[in-house]
Amino acid sequence: MAWFTVSGSRTGESAVQDVAAGLRDRGLHEGRPVSAGEPGVVLVAGDPARAEDVVHAAASGGRVLVALGAGARADPWRLLECGAEDVVPLSSEDDADHLLARLERWAAVDAIVESDAVRSVALGSAHRWKAVLREVVEMARFTTSSMLLTGETGTGKEVVARLVHDLDPRPRRRELVLLDCTTIVPSLSGSEFFGHEKGAFTGASGARSGAFGMADHGTLFLDEVGELPAELQAALLRVVQEGTYKPVGGSQWQHTSFRLLAATNRDLRAESDAGRFRRDLYFRLAAVTVRLPPLRERREDVVPLFHHFLSQARPGQQPLALDPAVVDLLQRRPYPGNVRDLSQLAVRVGTRHVGDGPVSPGDISPDDRPGLSDGAGAPTQEAVAGGRDPDTWDERLEQAIRLSLRAGIGIKQLKSLVPEIATDIAMAETDGPAAAARMLGISRRALDYRTAGGAAEPDQAARPDAASNS
Repeated sequence: MAWFTVSGSRTGESAVQDVAAGLRDRGLHEGRPVSAGEPGVVLVAGDPARAEDVVHAAASGGRVLVALGAGARADPWRLLECGAEDVVPLSSEDDADHLLARLERWAAVDAIVESDAVRSVALGSAHRWKAVLREVVEMARFTTSSMLLTGETGTGKEVVARLVHDLDPRPRRRELVLLDCTTIVPSLSGSEFFGHEKGAFTGASGARSGAFGMADHGTLFLDEVGELPAELQAALLRVVQEGTYKPVGGSQWQHTSFRLLAATNRDLRAESDAGRFRRDLYFRLAAVTVRLPPLRERREDVVPLFHHFLSQARPGQQPLALDPAVVDLLQRRPYPGNVRDLSQLAVRVGTRHVGDGPVSPGDISPDDRPGLSDGAGAPTQEAVAGGRDPDTWDERLEQAIRLSLRAGIGIKQLKSLVPEIATDIAMAETDGPAAAARMLGISRRALDYRTAGGAAEPDQAARPDAASNS
């Protein structure tokens, strides 16, 4: 059931009066929402001064569409900031049908969001998360657009990609093909994407379909698309634009049609502006861009998610209560690996807990308890140079890596993050690039290359043995 209300005086606003009557005739009740999450319409007549307050109050419980009468001089951008989903003008009674069509779409989207098919995989009820799910569901069910999923590691990009594929409206939809762009070997990249014919290269004992062929009439999901080499960015763009490709060693063009999903934790717009990612491919991928919120922006989901993951870690056993100290820890603890970090914490707790009693502070492993990292700074340059406490910094480094792995930060991310962090520290703690290069144990040229955005030392990359060991 949807609702509508009129803000302001109806006198002289014939369009508002006509639309209000039309909405009433179509079964909408006049007044405020009667249940949480119920969508509705705010008709703004005359002076819109109260409209912002009305929209703000109504939007806290559900989606609100604002319709402006001819005499309403409201700022639509301000109304959107107050929580409105959209702001449209009114001109005649026929607009009631347009408003109703929008409400019906929202109702259909909300029904899917609240369905078991979605709730069982996209867990959470935080307002930010629900807003993201509505956007994802609407794009997935009612369009076939490409979609770019952005967000920090562990925020659920693969889960959302699978959901988009499952909700795809295309008839005879085929499979979802996942390709992790960080694992693509340059020498075999053509085969990964295009497939190959028998005898195309040494070891090609038979024909093999690539990602473009396997995803035909299905979905191609490129994880960490920001890591895609420049030559493959160009090849991907051609296939997306033309819908044809040629397998390695083949002579016949093949047709393919797929929905393209991509995910990244990089700022691809900034990467394209810097020339490190093709601008034309970026705009192809970003037809719809959805940012998945980190767990710190949906704190109300932390405890319910922990309960879910804990139950998964203890299949067939009774759900456990949580000691208040544990609840407090869960709500205050940082989650650098986001939902993946929280799920791994639940697994560790599940392995330590015994019996059916509440989860208590002792079930939290020492590495996860509060205060662990307090005061555990890195060793000073003087201490390392002077040889004091040789084991201390090794232990701290090992501990930092252990905590990163437990937080869901994998070796591929560590491999890229550690040099970046070390470079930033050296630049901050020395009086210039030359000194920073000496601290890092690399050449000045290599440091300049790193700070300019390069990923490997040019001196080393130019040596033949570097290529053979890559």
